[in-house]
Amino acid sequence: QVQLVESGGGLVQAGGSLRVSCAASGRALSNYDMGWFRQAPGKEREFVAAISWSGGSTYYADSVKGRFTISRDNAKNTVYLQMNSLKPEDTAVYSCAARSVHLSVVVTIRYDSWGQGTQVTVSS
Repeated sequence: QVQLVESGGGLVQAGGSLRVSCAASGRALSNYDMGWFRQAPGKEREFVAAISWSGGSTYYADSVKGRFTISRDNAKNTVYLQMNSLKPEDTAVYSCAARSVHLSVVVTIRYDSWGQGTQVTVSS
């Protein structure tokens, strides 16, 4: 099973940018579809973005479309989430997830490996 570790979270002002990373170990990341999810206090975890194993397809939640970009560097075994025009409602713990079964990126379930998450806080 692949192990995932997120980094890059922090405190940023509204309108600012932040990039979070997800480093994989144990298995080659190129074998996995990857996703980013987030969970705000008192709320359920929600899907943010996904990228196919090859990087050829991406998919975004409506709430982040046009502001966030998911990308991957399989040679570095790392997935990124570039977040621009951040809003206070983007405040959450952001976690990456890997899916060993290759499905369409619009399928937001069946992720089977998860990182511990990194906190992103957007101040108003």
